[in-house]
Amino acid sequence: MLRDITFQCPICATWFASTAVARSGSPAGTRTDFHERVNGAQLLRYSVHLCPACGFAGPSDEFSTDDVGAQSAAALSEQGPAGATCEAVAGSDKYEAAAAVATRRGAGPRQVADLLIRAGWCCVEEADPEGERYFRREAARMFESALARYDEVGRDERAVITYLVGELWRRIGDRARAARWFEQVPNEVCDSAGQRWVVDLAAQQRDDPREWLVSGARGSGRAMR
Repeated sequence: MLRDITFQCPICATWFASTAVARSGSPAGTRTDFHERVNGAQLLRYSVHLCPACGFAGPSDEFSTDDVGAQSAAALSEQGPAGATCEAVAGSDKYEAAAAVATRRGAGPRQVADLLIRAGWCCVEEADPEGERYFRREAARMFESALARYDEVGRDERAVITYLVGELWRRIGDRARAARWFEQVPNEVCDSAGQRWVVDLAAQQRDDPREWLVSGARGSGRAMR
């Protein structure tokens, strides 16, 4: 499921050791905020990397990679026995850094929100409830900004993202604000048959919220991939 790999930072050219996802485990359930879990090691924290020298962060394809070949091995050996690594950095910190990089690059609020919600999911795995609340709040606000711009969110995704904003506020503890967003979901539907699942899910989470999606819920989490 995981493999050791070295990355070269595109900003400062530092080589550092990290761990990347080789293959995903079998699904183990999806929470109602679309946080997917798998059997075995939780892979979310290994999908983004942070340069320990300059702090640049992003997904694997932002870096040059080497399966510990001659060039990276020589570079790491020059840095001493431990070399440079981002292994000690929490997943939430890596996603927060990646969101900051995306913001500096002028990324839209939808892209930044996608990184921030993943930081919140990492906090669940890290048993950090304060971090969960912080990143969920920041992600909700960025998703709200994306919806307000209209060109940031595709027409076929608006109902799902509107639902997700409500679910984030519900998990933060603001039930009244969450209910307002849940009630907007039917107005954002563009396919009444194909998106019935998200209308039903919004009503469920407003009136009788659950932690996990029903197995096989149609379309669940599609907007977060």
